[in-house]
Amino acid sequence: MQNPIKRGREARAKLKDNNIVIGNVTIKPGETASFDLPVTRLYTHTPVAIPVNVIRGKKPGPILFISAAIHGDELNGVEIIRRLLKQSSLKRIHGTLIAIPVVNVHGFINHSRYLPDRRDLNRSFPGTLKGSLAARLANLFMTEIVNQCTHGIDLHTGALHRDNLPQIRANLDHEETAMLAEEFGVPVLLNSDLRDGSLRESAAEKGIPMLLYEAGEALRFDEVSIRAGVRGVTNVLRALGMLPKSKKTRKMHIKPIIARSSAWARAPSSGIMRNAVKLGARINAGQVLGVVADPFGQSEKEIIAPYDGIVIGRTNLPLANEGDALFHIARFGKVGLVEESLEEFQEFHVNGNVPV
Repeated sequence: MQNPIKRGREARAKLKDNNIVIGNVTIKPGETASFDLPVTRLYTHTPVAIPVNVIRGKKPGPILFISAAIHGDELNGVEIIRRLLKQSSLKRIHGTLIAIPVVNVHGFINHSRYLPDRRDLNRSFPGTLKGSLAARLANLFMTEIVNQCTHGIDLHTGALHRDNLPQIRANLDHEETAMLAEEFGVPVLLNSDLRDGSLRESAAEKGIPMLLYEAGEALRFDEVSIRAGVRGVTNVLRALGMLPKSKKTRKMHIKPIIARSSAWARAPSSGIMRNAVKLGARINAGQVLGVVADPFGQSEKEIIAPYDGIVIGRTNLPLANEGDALFHIARFGKVGLVEESLEEFQEFHVNGNVPV
C-alpha cells in the first residue's frame, strides 16, 4: 500500500494546476477571492464564519496557508496577515496563498483564548464532524483549508499577561521545515515537540511542513513582532519560489540559533514579583531573575536561573502564585552567538525602517 504521506503530497500536487474549492467558492488559477467560510450560528441565530482570502497565481507552485487567532486573543497575527495582503508583490505570486486572519471567531469576539465551551482549539485537531464545537471547527479547518495545502504557517503570541520574544517553533529535524524556519529570519529557533491535538501535529501527519511563529503578548499589538512576522512570511514565500527574490532586500547577516530545550523558572512562593531581567536578556545559571515578596516586603524569595540561556518569554503580571511560570529560558550551545543575533534583529526591525 502506498505511503499515506506520499499519497497526500501527490494529491495536493495535482491541485497546483486545477481549481481550488473552499466551501462553495471555486478559485481558478490567476484569480483572487475574499469570502466567509460558514462555521455555525450563535444562540442569537447570528451566523459565524471564518474570513478567508485566497490569492492564486497564473503559474503553478506551492499552496501555503497562513492562519492567525487560533487562540482568539492572540492578535499580532491578524495584523501581520492584513499587512501581508496589501503587498503589491503578491500580484506576481506563483502557486497559491490562503490567508485566514481569524480562525477562532468565537474567541476573537469575546477576547478569549478559548471557545465558549472553554476548549482550546489548538488541542482539538484534527477534529470530528459530531464532536464538540472545537472538534467541529478543527475538522472544518482541516478539511477545507489544510488538506488542500503543501505548506503552512501558524501565527501566535504569548498567552494573557505573557510576552514572547519573536521565535519560530518547528520540527527542526525535518530538512525542509528547518530550511524554511531559518529563512523566516528570527534569531531564535526552538526545536519543539509536537503537541497532541495541535494543528502542527495534524499537518505533520499529512506530510505538510509547518512553522509556528510566536511573538508578543495576547490582546496587544507589538510593532516589532508584527514587522518581523510580515518580513518572515515574505521570506518564506521567496524561499518556496512563490515570490521572486528581491535584490533590494536587506538581510540579517547572523544565522539564527537553534535551542534544543527550554524550561520555565517558576515562582518559589506566592507574592508580588519584582522583575530584574528583560525579554531577550542573556542570563547565567544561578543569576537572580527577580524577587517575589509579600505585600509588606517582610518576606522575600529570589527567582534563580536554572542554567545559562536567553529569556524567550516572561510574565508581565507582577502578581504570582507559588509555582507560576515567570521566565521562559531557552538553552543554547553558544549563548554569545544568540546575543549577537538578537542585537542584529533589534537593529534591523526597530531602526532599519523596514517596509511593511
